[in-house]
Amino acid sequence: MSTMQDIIRFTLTLLLSLTHLVAATTHTFNWTTGWDYQNVDGVLNRPVITCNGQWPWPDIRVQKGDRIQVYLTNGFNDSDTSLHFHGLFQKGNTKMDGVPMLTQCPVPPGTTYLYNFTVEDQAGSYWYHSHTAGQYEDGFRGLLIIDDGENNKDFPYEYDVDVPLAIGDWHGKTVDVLTKKFMNLFNPTGAEPIPQNLILNNTRNLTWNVQPDTTYLLRIVNTGGFVSQYFWIEDHDMTVVEVDGIYTEQNTTNMLYVTVAQRYSVFVHTKNDTSKNFAIMQKFDETMLDLIPKDLELNATSYMVYNETAPMPGQNIVDSIDDYLDDFYLVPYTKVERFGDPDYTLTLDMKMDNLMDGKNYAFFNDISYTTPKVPTLMSVLSSGNDSVNEAVYGTNTNSFVLEKDQIVDIVMNNYDTGKHPFHLHGHVFQVIVRDRPYDDEKGETVHPFDSSDHPDYPEYPMMRDTLYLNPQSNFVLRFKADNPGVWFFHCHIEWHLIQGLAVVFVEDPLSIQQEQSQHLTENEIDVCSAANILYQGNAAGNTVDVLDLTGQNVQEKNIPNGFTKKGIIAMTFLCLDGVLGLMTLSMYGLMDISNVEEKVIRDLELPPEVILEDVDLESSHETGESNVSQLSSTEH
Repeated sequence: MSTMQDIIRFTLTLLLSLTHLVAATTHTFNWTTGWDYQNVDGVLNRPVITCNGQWPWPDIRVQKGDRIQVYLTNGFNDSDTSLHFHGLFQKGNTKMDGVPMLTQCPVPPGTTYLYNFTVEDQAGSYWYHSHTAGQYEDGFRGLLIIDDGENNKDFPYEYDVDVPLAIGDWHGKTVDVLTKKFMNLFNPTGAEPIPQNLILNNTRNLTWNVQPDTTYLLRIVNTGGFVSQYFWIEDHDMTVVEVDGIYTEQNTTNMLYVTVAQRYSVFVHTKNDTSKNFAIMQKFDETMLDLIPKDLELNATSYMVYNETAPMPGQNIVDSIDDYLDDFYLVPYTKVERFGDPDYTLTLDMKMDNLMDGKNYAFFNDISYTTPKVPTLMSVLSSGNDSVNEAVYGTNTNSFVLEKDQIVDIVMNNYDTGKHPFHLHGHVFQVIVRDRPYDDEKGETVHPFDSSDHPDYPEYPMMRDTLYLNPQSNFVLRFKADNPGVWFFHCHIEWHLIQGLAVVFVEDPLSIQQEQSQHLTENEIDVCSAANILYQGNAAGNTVDVLDLTGQNVQEKNIPNGFTKKGIIAMTFLCLDGVLGLMTLSMYGLMDISNVEEKVIRDLELPPEVILEDVDLESSHETGESNVSQLSSTEH
């Protein structure tokens, strides 16, 4: 009898598997990068990165279990590129994660890289973007929506219409231009370039036409590169039902705080009365800006339109922005209990500081991430049993080896006065602790995590893949190392990643070697060869002795003890004054001018007190008329 039951059970399982295979669809895309001009915010026509000559990049909608194939061809003349699908676990396929010099070689001009993977066991709101040199801030980005079953029929709640909504920030200059000014001796404080505007679905002053008495599933994705945003809709509540691909118990609020890379899916139920239209509001978190230009519009207004003949609303001003939803208290829909005590605890002390070249860098435990000479995954594949030794991956990559199924705690202490959104590839984490902000302007100091003095841990912690760390504060994240691969953990402010604010988890390296799906294909090897990048060896490219790191890439040297940031700034501007002074004296020396000393002092206009002032990075700012666009939706 038991044998017959086993046969029936096996047959049913096989039929279900075959049904799934038949239902699954392969979505194939052929994309070529390029450049064109676009007036994104209605202010300035500037270069943007195009897809097959078009901008914006297409949004993708697939179904859980479908396969995605993207043939990405680099159509640039002199820049590498890459493609990362943000939030996807890429189980058994870490080489599809799209991080150059970590999971793949950069894709050089004229070559094609195949991203080929199945979307397994994930549904919700995601996005994709280049993971190369801030390219997504130049427009290389799009949304990825994964339906939970056909027409999203397995979504846990009922709704009527599905509306994707990408919020972001936009600069007036391209990232390569801004980076040269940002990572510069003359920006020793590390002041980030300030966006020109906030945008909504790649435009400003967007119009969203709605129907009365309708429940909309609004998928809010922050695809920006720097600032967090407050988001609200005048006189409408939002009920959170998903964050970062994790369904949640319903939680209603009237305002969200959304950092770059975070996703919120919310229900918005429209009114019966159609006589009035309402403002959709975005607001800069201006505390993240070192300088607020006089012409910067901190609030951006779009329109929720019930009646096209009624007046459009002005901006909606609220009494306070302090009552936004605290995502720490969200509970997963499936009520996943807190994982057990950690097997491995990694404490990361985060700070920003200068190195010997005068530039401002970002550090974990005094190490600023520096790319290896061989992509880390390829070091795993070519180092045999030594792959469990962290030394293989270099001393300047912040690489940590995790064992199979370990429970891991990331304890982070923020020694910086800014807020930082951190993203973990290949996983979602449980948020065990997030302490409040500590304000240096009020005399408050850094508060590292104290394991003997903390709030009670939640029974069902909120789970997501991107979380903000408060100024001078701390958090504790917990996850299970159940996805063998090489995974980045980094600040998703793109400027801070450029500064080196990242660590690497090498998860169960021996299992990576044993899985055929993790091994390199001919296409991936060809891309490495075209990029002139080694695909075997340790971080230094050594294939003979993988523990010999001679010749590895390392960060700039530390500044000698005794130098302070103000000292560096003073030295910088004294040197600048000296050069300008010599130029001015030389110019006047060739001219027969009376009172030359007074003219030199007046023309330099550099009083001594200026030398000791902190200097902020200037950013160009222009204002003007804005674009108007329509918001599209999907009936459910």
